[in-house]
Amino acid sequence: MSLSWPLVTGALWVIAATITALLPMRLQYPPGITLLVAAPIIILWIGWEHGWVVATLGLLAFASMFRNPLRYFYKKWRGLPVELPPELRQVPPEDRSDENSSAVAREIAQ
Repeated sequence: MSLSWPLVTGALWVIAATITALLPMRLQYPPGITLLVAAPIIILWIGWEHGWVVATLGLLAFASMFRNPLRYFYKKWRGLPVELPPELRQVPPEDRSDENSSAVAREIAQ
């Protein structure tokens, strides 16, 4: 098996996915959705050039890297309750006060 454009593209996809995983959660969505959409196309391209065994390995690697988003979308499509990570949940404005304003509020209350 030689190095081909589909494999190079797949390797670049893996590097991009790794860099995206290092970003804070709120910044992961735009590149993450793009990678999520591009993955099946790249896997099919690899399968076309190198056969179904290599495509299956790519599919397993993809499912391993994107297991949480895939689990989220599966539950959402099935109508099951989904839970967002704590850093993505909406916090009511009254709960967003930082420690300094809380300390000031406590001093005023005394």
